[in-house]
Parts: sequence; C-alpha cells; structure tokens
Amino acid sequence: MTLRESLQLYFVMGSHNCEKHPALVLEEALLGGVTMFQFREKGMEGLEGDAKVELAHELQRLCRQHGVPFIVNDDVELALLMNADGVHIGQEDEPIEKVRRKIGNRILGVSSHDVIEARLAVESGADYLGVGPMFPTNTKNDCREVRGPKIIQSIRTYGIDIPLVGIGGIHDSNASQVLEAGADGVAVISAISKHPFRTENLSQVVQQKLLRS
Repeated sequence: MTLRESLQLYFVMGSHNCEKHPALVLEEALLGGVTMFQFREKGMEGLEGDAKVELAHELQRLCRQHGVPFIVNDDVELALLMNADGVHIGQEDEPIEKVRRKIGNRILGVSSHDVIEARLAVESGADYLGVGPMFPTNTKNDCREVRGPKIIQSIRTYGIDIPLVGIGGIHDSNASQVLEAGADGVAVISAISKHPFRTENLSQVVQQKLLRS
C-alpha cells in the first residue's frame, strides 16, 4: 500500500480521547477500516514515562497485526525507541529539517494551516501534510482558526501534490467535502475514539468518494 493509500482513513488518538481502554478502541477501529494510526499522547491528561511507552507498544503491536502504519505524534525519541513507521509534527515542534535528519527515511508528516506553511513543509522534507482545522472541533485545546476544505483547494492550486489529509471536526457526514477539495484522506480523533463502532461507516464514505474521484 502506498503512503497516499495509507492516509485514506487516518485515526489519531491518545488515552485521554477514549471512553474505554485505548487498545480496545484501536482494535475495533482497525477492524472497521482504519488505514493509518497516530499515537498522540500529550497534554495535561496524557500518560508519561513507562506508562506512555507501555501503551505505545501495545498499540503498535495491534497496528502491525493489521498491517497499518504506526505514527508517533511529536515525540521523536519515542518513535526511534520503538522503531515506529514515522513521526508527525506541528508548527510549534522541532524544525522539520532536524526531525528529518533524526528519523531518516521514516514517514514524516507535518501539520500545515495555509499555503506558506505547506510549501515550507514540502521544501523541508515532509512526506505528507495534515491540513486543518477543516471544521469546528473541541478535541484539541490548541486548535487554530477553522480553515475549511477551501484551504486544501488552495494548496492543490498552488501546485503542491504530495499526499495530504484534512483534520478537525470530520465525521461521516462531512468527510466527502474534504475529499472533494483534493485531500487523499481524512484524519479523525473523536469521530472514532468516542464511537469506534462507527468506523466502518466512515470508511465506506471515504472509499466510495475516492472511487468516484
């Protein structure tokens, strides 16, 4: 599976996003059609130290069983320790070039909120872009101003053609808008972490829309 294909349904989750054990949530999500997973264990409610590492390994094992890439948010050292498939960083994290040197040829995703950030991310070595927020969301406390699917159109119009996913407030009723704008997939947190039993519905929406594109 190519990176572009792996990004079709991208599940982002930490223990604080779940109402039951994260491993149970992830397993149900993987069975429902998730194609990539990002371990995002950060913030005041996030696990630290050995507990964080132990959970990361447990979730990584599930991803490997299902042949799904396991990405670590921000924590480059943890990603290297675990031999994760890749790292995702935001604009306030380590410089992109520095992270690229550390992780070698592993997957590197970068959050981008406008054309300028997207262009710089590509020039600095990003493999894919996470673009948003697409819609209002309460999941992330540090969420920026809602950009909407039009920002994806702007990035594509500029000529940036590396894989990208929309993120922020996406669910099965609005995912098609993000894909129509030019995204290769959607990244979701609460739409799956709170309702893992609905993963298959979201997966079907994504697959049907991409097949028609």
